[in-house]
Amino acid sequence: MMLRNICRYQRQFGQVIWPFSFPQGQHVPSLSTHLQKAKYASATTERKKFYENVSISQGEGGLFEINLDKRKLKTPGGKLFTVPNEAIAIAVATEWDVQKDTLKFYTMHLTTLCNTALDNPTQRTKERMISAALKFLETDTICYRVEEPPGLVELQGNEWDPVMNWIEQRYNVVIGSSSSIMGPQIPEETKETFQQHLNSYNLWSLTGLEYVITQLKSLVLSFGLIDRHLSVEQAVVLSRLEEEYQIQRWGNVEWAHDYDMYELQA
Repeated sequence: MMLRNICRYQRQFGQVIWPFSFPQGQHVPSLSTHLQKAKYASATTERKKFYENVSISQGEGGLFEINLDKRKLKTPGGKLFTVPNEAIAIAVATEWDVQKDTLKFYTMHLTTLCNTALDNPTQRTKERMISAALKFLETDTICYRVEEPPGLVELQGNEWDPVMNWIEQRYNVVIGSSSSIMGPQIPEETKETFQQHLNSYNLWSLTGLEYVITQLKSLVLSFGLIDRHLSVEQAVVLSRLEEEYQIQRWGNVEWAHDYDMYELQA
């Protein structure tokens, strides 16, 4: 069913809906227990669809809400699901609208990220999130280079060096690369520069950026993506360069490769 009245703000709605609900009368576990079970969009999380229409509305403080029929969406932690702008609201509402007879929560990436930002289940601060992001710089995918085979050495140089040159010039830092298992020695000045830059992001932005960094296994590629120096497709291919090289050389299971590519791009 097409998304109906997605931009029409509605003022009055009734019951609140929690997508990970429990049967009537059943004991509802604590948040920590529930999060362990739900795992914020576990690969096996599915539920029968229980609504027909999806819409958005603007509530208190200018925040946007998601409505399933006339019931307001809530997070797994029980909070009202609210997002800071209309663009995110429309994107999340679309994720709910395109679901068929069965809700496949593992396909609802933006909903999951918003739930994480709203509930913050591990009670992480900005400082902890920035620290975790900076640790990826020490093991960044494009900082580690192979010594053989020659074809892959050349490919890494041709594809990764331009990105490394870009980020070093963009932020006036030194990162470098290494074929040692220990990786390059990242100067403290570089870490401080990136720390200051990351500190300019709010908790919502850091939640999304951290997820990108984790998936690409690269702070450098993530910054290239956020700054729009790289497209999503380019960033994904660069993060899988060795795998792509092996596929070109030996072939692949086409459907499995395509699935992995599309999932990472999503």
